[in-house]
Amino acid sequence: MYQPNQFKRIAFVGNYVPRQCGIATFTTDLCEAVAAAAPETSCFAVPVNDIAGGYAYPPRVRFEIEERDLATYRRAADFLNTNNVDLVCLQHEYGIFGGPAGSHILTLLADLRMPVVTTLHTVLRQPDAQQRRVMERLAELSDRVVVMSQRGVAFLREIYGVPAEKIDLIPHGIPDVPFVDPNFFKDRFGVEGKLVLLTFGLLSPNKGIEHVLDAMPAILARHPQVVYIVLGATHPHIKRQEGETYRLSLQRRARTLGIDKHILFFDRFVTLEELIEFIGAADLYLTPYLNEAQITSGTLAYTVGAGKAVISTPYWYAEELLAEGRGVLVPFGDSRAIAERVIELLENEAERHAIRKRAYLLGREMIWPRVARQYLESFALARETRTRHPRRAFTGQTLDKRPPELPALNLSHLRRLTDDVGLLQHAYFSVPNYTEGYTTDDNARALVVAVLLEEAGGGADSEGERA
Repeated sequence: MYQPNQFKRIAFVGNYVPRQCGIATFTTDLCEAVAAAAPETSCFAVPVNDIAGGYAYPPRVRFEIEERDLATYRRAADFLNTNNVDLVCLQHEYGIFGGPAGSHILTLLADLRMPVVTTLHTVLRQPDAQQRRVMERLAELSDRVVVMSQRGVAFLREIYGVPAEKIDLIPHGIPDVPFVDPNFFKDRFGVEGKLVLLTFGLLSPNKGIEHVLDAMPAILARHPQVVYIVLGATHPHIKRQEGETYRLSLQRRARTLGIDKHILFFDRFVTLEELIEFIGAADLYLTPYLNEAQITSGTLAYTVGAGKAVISTPYWYAEELLAEGRGVLVPFGDSRAIAERVIELLENEAERHAIRKRAYLLGREMIWPRVARQYLESFALARETRTRHPRRAFTGQTLDKRPPELPALNLSHLRRLTDDVGLLQHAYFSVPNYTEGYTTDDNARALVVAVLLEEAGGGADSEGERA
């Protein structure tokens, strides 16, 4: 059991604000909640950067990891070990760490000498070989693992062989907000007198928002005062790769359907205070996601905790959180079903408010002060386990045992000699010599280099581009 003054320093490893992603928001909120619940403990963060130069982090950030630079994971471990950190709380999602299936994080964990508690934001039912290897090793290196759903517990036990006594089920944390009438906030967004549907979160094609747009004509035929708010910036990774293609396609779809006067896009990553107001103004919240394999959702947790009536597709987390009458499920990609359930709830006020009440009551178990206390209990169990079953003491590695920390690879010349055919065999200094053409052996070597770079987590040239 957790006792005050049990920990002097706790480090939280994961993404961190102002990076725009759900893991960053969660890590920041968890760090702040634990700091508030244990004021005697120094809580700080070690975030992972996905862009050159990182972010303008707040003072809680003490060290930064570069996503694809394996050496920074080793240096982060050295930093944590030499700064007398009592416990590390890791936020894990395959996509935020470098290496195949995010395997770089295993290098950091293997070098740590303090207990580790890992929160798993994704647990796959059908992992590939690399994903399974990473998850099994991650569970082995962690003293405790935290999941946010019963399905996550079952997957860890049945698929990955994690002992039940090592798993903690702790709900997704949410802000503590009052149960309010949506009309209280509507004038702030110019939608007073309207019935408001809301979807929020970082925009990406797997959100299924087009199916809500397709449902709108039928909804408006019965309730012409309905407006649909789509809140959130485009996911940074999607924006870098595809620009605003998805958002623009949604806007074109709305105009084609003749519903553009009823659709509001807010292209912003809002503050928590603003988000609470947007959620507060919603009569119905919609999560029309297309992927079943989502084992947690911060957006859904927030809206359930705020006492909203939710209509969702049956992805894993929604099935669990909206059970027992706390929300309504519709089939994936079914615009007609979305329209029918929206109309039904708008016209049945008693049912809508009963759903809201059941959701809000569950949310009281998910507010951050309660969740922080559960994490502290998990931290205490991890420390007790490490005390009873100590691991090998930390020892510094001499140079003959530790891989050398080489400078970042500069691939600019290799890129310059490569076109859409393959790798040219000769150049005049930095100018490709096309008259000499290509050779099989040079291209075979280039393939070997490309494979090794991928296995090492990618390479970077002088401009920081991914190899």
